[in-house]
Amino acid sequence: METPPPQTERTEPPTAEDTAAFAAQLGRPARGLRAIAHRCPCGLPDVVETAPRLPDGTPFPTTYYLTCPRAASAIGTLEANGVMREMTERLATDPELAAAYRAAHEDYLARRDAIEVLAGFPSAGGMPDRVKCLHVLVAHSLAAGPGVNPLGDEAIAMLPQWWLKGPCVQTLTDTGKMTGTGADA
Repeated sequence: METPPPQTERTEPPTAEDTAAFAAQLGRPARGLRAIAHRCPCGLPDVVETAPRLPDGTPFPTTYYLTCPRAASAIGTLEANGVMREMTERLATDPELAAAYRAAHEDYLARRDAIEVLAGFPSAGGMPDRVKCLHVLVAHSLAAGPGVNPLGDEAIAMLPQWWLKGPCVQTLTDTGKMTGTGADA
């Protein structure tokens, strides 16, 4: 991608529109939703921050969760094309990349632990030794910003501009108007 999505301000707590968009994107109600960690250029959430434990106490170590179905589909194509395997192989042969990826792992844990410590739980996405889920790495990169997760940044660079077709879902605002662009549509 020539132009990655811009960084956006974190929204805490999420608005009613954000929560409705999340539910429409994933086809289920939000669980453990703390904040909108990144917004798609269309205005809708594309990464949410979740609590380390769900309301019932179940650990949920995926702090940054990618919600946009278009971005998720494009990432799934990368995974199906063997990008995770190639990245994992590079980790074994490139000490600089391995060190940067370990730093991304430490960043992820520090961000999660700032909310609540999940002692003994891994970070996510296979960090720090392998690549298990590009969705998590991309979500971390979008939430943390460029330069924090090198493999998340690489994956973002391989993606098409998923937002060009407009909002991935439409939701009703409290006033009954349709939204999906961050403004009345």
